[in-house]
Amino acid sequence: MIPTLSRRQLLAATTASFGMLAGCSSSLPSTGDSSTTMAASGSAPTTEPSNVTATAQSSAVPKDADQQRALTARTGPISPAGDGDSNPTWLYNGRTPGPELRVAESDVLRVDLTNRLPDPTTIHWHGVPLANPMDGVPNVTQAPVEPDGSFTYTFEAAPAGTYFYHSHVGLQLDRHLIGPLIVEEESPHVAFDRDIVVLFNDHLTSAPRPESKWSTGGGDGMGGGGMSGGGMSGDGMGRNQMGGGMSAASRPDYAGLLANGRLPSNPPEFTVEKGERLRVRFINASGATTFGVGVGGHPLNITHADGRPVEPVATDSFAFGPGERYDAVVEATNPGVWAIEAQSVDGDESPASVTLRYEGTTGDPRGPSFDGSQLEYGDLRAVESTEGLQGSPDRTFDVTLSAGRDPGTWLIDGQRFPDADPLQVSAGEHVRLRMRNRSPVVHPMHLHGHFFRVGDAFKDTVMVPGHIGRVTIDFLADNPGEWLFHCHNIYHLDGGMARIIEYAD
Repeated sequence: MIPTLSRRQLLAATTASFGMLAGCSSSLPSTGDSSTTMAASGSAPTTEPSNVTATAQSSAVPKDADQQRALTARTGPISPAGDGDSNPTWLYNGRTPGPELRVAESDVLRVDLTNRLPDPTTIHWHGVPLANPMDGVPNVTQAPVEPDGSFTYTFEAAPAGTYFYHSHVGLQLDRHLIGPLIVEEESPHVAFDRDIVVLFNDHLTSAPRPESKWSTGGGDGMGGGGMSGGGMSGDGMGRNQMGGGMSAASRPDYAGLLANGRLPSNPPEFTVEKGERLRVRFINASGATTFGVGVGGHPLNITHADGRPVEPVATDSFAFGPGERYDAVVEATNPGVWAIEAQSVDGDESPASVTLRYEGTTGDPRGPSFDGSQLEYGDLRAVESTEGLQGSPDRTFDVTLSAGRDPGTWLIDGQRFPDADPLQVSAGEHVRLRMRNRSPVVHPMHLHGHFFRVGDAFKDTVMVPGHIGRVTIDFLADNPGEWLFHCHNIYHLDGGMARIIEYAD
């Protein structure tokens, strides 16, 4: 039997593991002179940009491609339990997750999208700082691709890292329009023998609906998944853990949790050899689920956060929200049959599971206990220098995340996207975003087109705990365009929790 962890135990473990998020601005450089601070109105700073050298990327779309792929979005059946029973959904190339796209760093990748769905769609290349016209945000960077239409995405696959692709139209991500994108580095900073992808997501048996339709328990199988209580998440000293004060996210009652498209009754399986060093690329491609992840019988050596290399750090488990990715090296030194488990912090579904089976072993897999150490953001140290984002910023935004008065509405500074003011920046600026979460639920906030510094690491998605949780991020405005900044719980995004980062020049 696979050991299970109760929701109460997992919440307790996560509360002890999300470190240095709430109130983490106290551990970051001070804001400096208030004359360089601007409100969310987008007014210009009163001082010239300093202490940051502009490294603006070319906004031009590459003309020639080194690699070419084709994706067709269409309806089709899936059977995640592997028992022959199926239900229709929307898929890339007829499968979930969509085909793994794996290319070498700096290759120019061309992907031809054909839309065979009944509705318009797009593809967003999550985490890749590509040219703005290729970012796949409907009615911001491109017009949606109409049914029977097509669109060609061309971009340089750089930097190396673990990414994924998904529809950015409405709630389509929760219809299984997702897939992994792997950009392989030429010279990895850690040694490994084999590289595998484990993509977690959630599973609905019917079309997703806006939160306002199910947040009060609509009685149609979509259920509540509403808000639960939680403790205060900040003491202003940066000591709170990664999940401190996190409560259940607004999410439907899912039919199950998937690992590489399979339910835990039908887990994917990898055969390993004793002594092998396995690089596991973990992707949270869910619509609304925060997962706690561990491997039975083995520690995890975290090597990358959101695709960016970090100094290896050992841990027994980690939690990550929608849109986040972690790479970990697992050393096969404990023969047997073991389970990688991803338990929902927010719901009561059976954990998603992957089996690691040593050659020549039999029996049922044993799962993690979640009693050991848990990763904190404060454990992460970027391999690259963070020097360009130290010191006082050229521009600062203080933004408040909150729930609206109407069910299923979510706001940034009281405004609901798309009827919301852009946050204006200028190329070359060091920009700081200080987020305060006045809602009772966690928000995984994602910035398109850029990596940002949180603590001593670079990421593109970060969880902001509920109940006055605070997180500060810094980024270099080096990629001109109009970029979406939003909660990656797609029900919160659908409810309006988004803004545009707009380059004024």
